[in-house]
Amino acid sequence: MGRVTRRAFAGAMLAGLTAAGGAVAWGATTGGDTDEDEKAEARRRAGSGELRGMWLSTVTNRDWPSRAGLTAAEQRSELLAHLDTAARCRLNAVIFQVRPTADALWPSPYEPWSQYLTGVQGEDPGWDPLGTAVEEAHARGLELHAWFNPYRIANHADPTKLVASHPAREHPDWVVPYGGRLYYNPGLPEVRAFAQDAMLDALKKYAIDAVHWDDYFYPYPVAGEVFDDDATYTQYGGDFEDRASWRRDNTDRLVRETAARVKKIRPGTQFGISPFGVWRNASTDSLGSDTQAGVQTYDDLYADTRKWVREGWIDYICPQIYWNIGFAAADYAKLLPWWAEVAEGSSTRLYVGEALYKAGDPAQPDAWQDPAELSRHLTFARDHPQASGHVFFAAREVGADPIGAMARVVADHYQQSAKPPR
Repeated sequence: MGRVTRRAFAGAMLAGLTAAGGAVAWGATTGGDTDEDEKAEARRRAGSGELRGMWLSTVTNRDWPSRAGLTAAEQRSELLAHLDTAARCRLNAVIFQVRPTADALWPSPYEPWSQYLTGVQGEDPGWDPLGTAVEEAHARGLELHAWFNPYRIANHADPTKLVASHPAREHPDWVVPYGGRLYYNPGLPEVRAFAQDAMLDALKKYAIDAVHWDDYFYPYPVAGEVFDDDATYTQYGGDFEDRASWRRDNTDRLVRETAARVKKIRPGTQFGISPFGVWRNASTDSLGSDTQAGVQTYDDLYADTRKWVREGWIDYICPQIYWNIGFAAADYAKLLPWWAEVAEGSSTRLYVGEALYKAGDPAQPDAWQDPAELSRHLTFARDHPQASGHVFFAAREVGADPIGAMARVVADHYQQSAKPPR
């Protein structure tokens, strides 16, 4: 599923569940000036550490490069411009997508060069984007979190379109077509081992500050289609009460094993995940959030995100709370406190994924036409000390800022620089 589709998916899953969805008034809007209490709070957070990040997406050339086939110099110039924008906005972390579709934005012995660089999968772009990103981010005082997708192979269903040397062609038994796309089968131990090897090759080579995954584990459900892992379940699922439990265990294994390997390969490197914002609805599970989401990560993506936090398997979680305050099906003002309660007392930091891309989009509810909506999110989060930062989707909107929503966040909340939590 493409990056644009990923974020749009959240809205699509919820849009049909509520006839409303516009903003419900919450408190007073933040003004251009902060009062003394707000300034004091900003100083406190800056002193204790606060993540201020942006995602830099490469799948389908969403944010970078602006198109496939640019020269190495043009690609490098665009990349540095994104880093400069992050620094100018007083952000302190860039989450750079370096394995969008079972490929690589560094010279990898496991997988081909990404087609999003040259337009041809496997073609050497003539430079090292990840190595450059790490060096140049650090030179600007930014952390560089390397963002990987574990199981997505292609945004099409034709294996012959993959470069001949692609692991998915060499191991067709690893591949499951689903929803017009190709995925590695998470139930195969050899797939989990390979995915880790491919991702962690980057960690061995570069001083990245974090290994980062997004919301793709088992794929989002597609109506009328079945993810065909029957043979794998027959082979490996005998100890589980049902297929869903087995699938969740497969995802748990990937998380636990990766966490252990990250710490062994480069101690001090973080491991973080940014899942879809709803673990389970309260109507499904009394431990769930007061939401009516059409997707629940526990049930539909087979990802027990709450468990990973409570068990301390990951260093940070950054749920994509991509809805406005007052949105009926998934209210930001209900989801953030729920995640704060999940994170409280755990060793896992909570950051909040913010839908900057919705600001000013005429297809979005009225709340997103107000440049102050995102700033209100950060103001609301101040009352929840477990929330120690925000990450904005995505770099293109951070730079373009069509209605000034990012500028409002910077003016209201990022007047001083801050270091990430450690």
